[in-house]
Amino acid sequence: MILLVGKILIEGKAMNYDLPVDYTLLSISEKKAVREQYIKEQNGKCWFCRCSLDKEPPQNVLSKPINLKLFPKGFLNHPIHLQHNHDTGLTEGAVHAYCNAVLWEHYGR
Repeated sequence: MILLVGKILIEGKAMNYDLPVDYTLLSISEKKAVREQYIKEQNGKCWFCRCSLDKEPPQNVLSKPINLKLFPKGFLNHPIHLQHNHDTGLTEGAVHAYCNAVLWEHYGR
């Protein structure tokens, strides 16, 4: 058995991550796997707004303006993001892209 960034590999088969994990140590494919695990564990709900990730965030979130100049080009092109704490690096959950922007711009998360 090998432990890599919170992921256990047994006989070549990937098991679930021991969440939370350090976002800064994850590869792109690991971020995807962690995001998908959070989606499953959150029953398809956004960590921030608690609404379904396959629908838009609620109006109380969408009504908060965001300055797209603060974010990388195409930031909202990917509908679900992996939220992490910028101070600790630890993942927190899967969120709507807009919720991710609101969290960062309005709440410093």
